[in-house]
Amino acid sequence: MPNVTFASVNVGDVIPALTKDEITRTTLSLFAGASGDHNPIHIDIDFARKAGMKDVFAHGMLSMAYLAQTVTNWVPQTALRSYGVRFSAITHLKDRITCSGEIIEKFEENGETRVRLKLQAANQDGEVKLVGEAVVALP
Repeated sequence: MPNVTFASVNVGDVIPALTKDEITRTTLSLFAGASGDHNPIHIDIDFARKAGMKDVFAHGMLSMAYLAQTVTNWVPQTALRSYGVRFSAITHLKDRITCSGEIIEKFEENGETRVRLKLQAANQDGEVKLVGEAVVALP
């Protein structure tokens, strides 16, 4: 993890992107076990087809976790002050998700120097799956 400080960053800077491996059935099964979210739409193809889908698809929280990992790869988890997202598209099997972020504001609050990040998770075709913001405290 790089030594990031308030003085070393500027509005418009991007944080290191994170690209995850292709989403597979194993990915979904492991995430279901780890998260406790065993909704059959994510792991049972017959259930997904009955619901009108071609196949199972990823949990929204999986992409949200990937996006959070992008932030905590850049700064320690203890620096995170807020994190929120909006889901914009379904993440399908075989999608390779790339998460990115850009500093959009520098400010002081509660005696801390902080930055606001605009975040995005998109697949290999550039289709945005998730957008969000995070605020982190920097020394």
